Amino acid sequence: MPNLHFDTLIIGSGLAGFTLALNLAQTQRIGIVTKQTLDDSASGWAQGGIAASLSDEDTPEKHVQDTLIAGAGLCDESTVRFVAGHAQEAIGWLIKQGVEFSRDDNHGTGYHLTKEGGHSTRRIIHSGDATGKAVQQTLIERVRSCPNIRILEQHIAIDLITSDKIRKKPVYDKRCMGAYVLDRDKGRVRTFTAQNTVLATGGASKVYLYTTNPDTATGDGIAMGWRAGCRVANMEFIQFHPTCLYHPHAKSFLISEAVRGEGGLLKLPNDECFMADHDQRAELAPRDIVARAIDFEMKKRGLDCIYLDISHKPANFLQQHFPTIYARCLKLGVDLTQEPIPVVPAAHYTCGGILTDRTGRTDLKNLYAIGETAHTGLHGANRLASNSLLECLVVARAAAEDINSQSAVSTPVTPDWDESRVTDADEEIVISHNWDELRRCMWSYVGIVRTTKRLQRAQHRIDLLREEINEYYTHFRVSSDLLELRNLVDTADLIVRSAMLRHESRGLHYSRDYPDMLAQARNTVLQKPL
Repeated sequence: MPNLHFDTLIIGSGLAGFTLALNLAQTQRIGIVTKQTLDDSASGWAQGGIAASLSDEDTPEKHVQDTLIAGAGLCDESTVRFVAGHAQEAIGWLIKQGVEFSRDDNHGTGYHLTKEGGHSTRRIIHSGDATGKAVQQTLIERVRSCPNIRILEQHIAIDLITSDKIRKKPVYDKRCMGAYVLDRDKGRVRTFTAQNTVLATGGASKVYLYTTNPDTATGDGIAMGWRAGCRVANMEFIQFHPTCLYHPHAKSFLISEAVRGEGGLLKLPNDECFMADHDQRAELAPRDIVARAIDFEMKKRGLDCIYLDISHKPANFLQQHFPTIYARCLKLGVDLTQEPIPVVPAAHYTCGGILTDRTGRTDLKNLYAIGETAHTGLHGANRLASNSLLECLVVARAAAEDINSQSAVSTPVTPDWDESRVTDADEEIVISHNWDELRRCMWSYVGIVRTTKRLQRAQHRIDLLREEINEYYTHFRVSSDLLELRNLVDTADLIVRSAMLRHESRGLHYSRDYPDMLAQARNTVLQKPL
């Protein structure tokens, strides 16, 4: 089991990680660690598209203002302007890589632009209703063909390697030197060192019972960065996507925001529309408002779901614009050209994360965080639809430029992982039971609508679960399930602690005990004691 050294080690295989790798590969030796295969990431599940001011009717300033409004006062305006200002350039880079976006001449760009909740105009460039998949498949081909990129599939990072653990240097001189990584196939831990290490592991929505995210979204990068000493910000802002397909055999299937953007209506079982009672923008209100409205109507009326109806549109229009959604729904017995789609809200996006600047730099030298793992300040208290893939592109390209500008530093000899004092686990039921209990606890007590008492209950149970999990981690050899559970409980703790500190309702965080918004918007920043 050889140890490996890279110029840049990227942990994660979504759009952010791929973009960074391809922008560094001309000058550096890159390692990409992914715990399943290159195809398994939340980026590949993105349906709607990428926000960018491309048409003559749109401007970066309009994009900035829409983002700031959705973010409810907590966006970092300089970051918003940076990302929106580089959006067109980022889309151009994707097109150069070979991504084929849907064509249309109606917007003066040659591409079809759709509109989503919170946007004042059509600015979402897309590839049918499977944009993430189209982008990921194109970049995977580029990554696999690049000789300077080494791909390590079925490898899951355990923890970051920091200089203070090796040289016993003072905290102010602390830097990241790589990571300990479990080879899942071999069942052994490897040591990977690097000049720079990048956390690009995505978000943490798997901490909830119902989510639109793949099984890989277990908050690994956020938890590892936190344990290494990085500050974490705004973890209370978990975006619940308003419309996840409600069906016993549909696992985490998202019904794109674009369905509402193209005229879909949210209805009660009696065919009554209700969104206008909650917001004048109705179905095109930002996601937090729509999700709370659905949650309110479901709880008020004791409903298991509500309905998204776009059957009033021509069948050929729907089949052309939403081929993936149409085919999946039809397979499950729902013909969206003839009937409404049953939907429920589900955990979708982590707006908080490891605190970084707009080049992805963290508090720890030589450690970067990009994509959903990071908190750049772009999303504020609520992410504007289709800004997530854009952030991955723009910040990853900025991080590549920053990394390329650095001088090389020596990497000292790093000790191998020590598992001499652990044994094989006697039973796995503890892990699966705790995993289920944690996710149910978060769904019940830290969901769309919160109270102080619910948060306290969640915190109490999380403390007990963490104690059990840490004891298990200390005594038994690590496994992929154990590592993910450890990261989930750390992330859940960060979410609850952040939520308890926010004594107001803002954006995605709504508390019945503090229903009003404070006059001054402040970030929730957590720092681990030294």
